[in-house]
Amino acid sequence: MPELGEEIKTAIVSCVYAKVGDHLQEGDDIVELTTDKATFNVSATRTGVLKKILIKEGDEVLIGQTLAFIE
Repeated sequence: MPELGEEIKTAIVSCVYAKVGDHLQEGDDIVELTTDKATFNVSATRTGVLKKILIKEGDEVLIGQTLAFIE
């Protein structure tokens, strides 16, 4: 999960857009995260196939936490 600024340390996974086996382009949205101040999407940092998702809707995630693996 990327740095969010404003001393935000965690976010809640509100929606998972991608599924294992999806071919993603760099910039494609993978998940939507919600904090007490904003809702935003996290996108793929590279092009490839989504191999594993480590989170599910409703999970609380930390800054710097790996959300998924793309090969």
